[in-house]
Amino acid sequence: MGDLDEMMELVRRFIDERDWSQFHNAKDLATAISIEASELQEEFLWKAREEADGIMSDPSSMRAVEEEMADILIYLLSLASTYDIDLKDAVERKVAANSDKYPADVVKGRAVKYDRL
Repeated sequence: MGDLDEMMELVRRFIDERDWSQFHNAKDLATAISIEASELQEEFLWKAREEADGIMSDPSSMRAVEEEMADILIYLLSLASTYDIDLKDAVERKVAANSDKYPADVVKGRAVKYDRL
């Protein structure tokens, strides 16, 4: 299941079957995304960069990271569905805007904010 619309429908069906849409508002869904993102960060907390990079070679650690990533995506898809946001279109617009802010020929290989170019 790689198609964004299919994933959104899967999440929508899961929520509808449990009558949870009544709890899904922008504030709570955004908060849930933030909490799950923090849980993802927790998987890497207090690890040296090399150790953090190695997490993905341990099946049990990788599974925990995958689950946190899935939780983030599920809440994001739910938020988009609740407010009829076309995520594909939003991503395309954002990448285009970022391309203008960060021209590849100017920033290639540099980690610098656009206002310091």
